[in-house]
Amino acid sequence: MTWASSENAWQLWKRDSPISNPDSAVPELLAPVVAEANALEATGGAGRFEASLRREIARRMDRLADGVLAYRQHPVHRTLEEPPTVWRDGNTRLLDFGATHRLARKKGARAVLVVPSLINRWEVLDLTAEKSLLRAMAAQGLRPYLVDWGSPNEQERHFDLTAYVSRLDRALAFVAKRAHRRAAVMGYCMGGTLTVALAALRPRRVAGLALLAAPWDFHADTTGHGFLLSAGPLLADLADRAGELPVDILQTLFWSLDPWLAVKKFGRFLGLDQGSDQAREFVLLEDWLNEGPPLAGPVARECLVGWYGNNVTAANQWVVAGRSIVPRKIKTPALVMIPSGDRIVPPRSAAALVDARRGLRNVTRLDLPLGHIGMVVSSRARRLAWEPLIEWLKAR
Repeated sequence: MTWASSENAWQLWKRDSPISNPDSAVPELLAPVVAEANALEATGGAGRFEASLRREIARRMDRLADGVLAYRQHPVHRTLEEPPTVWRDGNTRLLDFGATHRLARKKGARAVLVVPSLINRWEVLDLTAEKSLLRAMAAQGLRPYLVDWGSPNEQERHFDLTAYVSRLDRALAFVAKRAHRRAAVMGYCMGGTLTVALAALRPRRVAGLALLAAPWDFHADTTGHGFLLSAGPLLADLADRAGELPVDILQTLFWSLDPWLAVKKFGRFLGLDQGSDQAREFVLLEDWLNEGPPLAGPVARECLVGWYGNNVTAANQWVVAGRSIVPRKIKTPALVMIPSGDRIVPPRSAAALVDARRGLRNVTRLDLPLGHIGMVVSSRARRLAWEPLIEWLKAR
């Protein structure tokens, strides 16, 4: 749409156009470009610039389409074998990643309940054998139990956030009983926000709380969130009527944070050796992004209107199971990891959890020169994020 609008803009600004408005000022930034284009039309013949503009739009569209088709036709698919399921509740299950390494199966290994977002599935934490945070944790003697939320069934389509936190509470109780000791809890993205509520409600059950890019103050930095904030109430109404918010709409909200991301990333993908590790990882990540589950209707309303619209978390007005969730009251040792290049969860949003006046009381902050997804799958993730996270969890 942006590329196509270039032709419409040219009709308004070109010399002698029947629809041009002589009283409308060309934006200062574009004035030299428009002047040069008009000069080209005057010396090179009418329509020369316009034809060149049309060719460039078509070239860009073709390249984007070629990149998308190359991704869709790529033969790579995720093939890692899943660890055993050890617990179920509705469509939610626990996967025992401790079964993937002998060190994690030793008596006394620290159990860790790992909680991903409700929006994207968990596979980004176990993308390939080489880029699996969960398998790396197991190889270092931790015993990760991963929450796989699944897709909401008919009953779960009526779940609110309290219902999901209650389910986490039951999962944590199972893990503690199986390990014969308290477990640590690790939450990624929205999963981190949910685990703050879990720690507030069950402080004696949580040995340590690790939060990876967990949003808390949704008004701390709203750069790029204009569409999300304006469309939030309408989408919440849609979720009320449909019973869920489909993944395609959730993807549109993510795309709105960086409208040119698809253009840039599929262009880069097209330039890769399609048999390379880079191309393989691109396909696996793109599959993960596109295959997320829908969001239950009440949860969608709480997030879009409560979190993003009214910022109830930062205002200490988020109520779960009848209690206000106030980070300052949580005494559990906590690690807050904040990727500085995060566009999905702005660093200032996550940093609210370490604020001296309103954040967690017993907290360690770790800033990372990585992005939201890069903190778990990039080439630097192991050294900058995985290793300090694992050491912190072991020390609990």
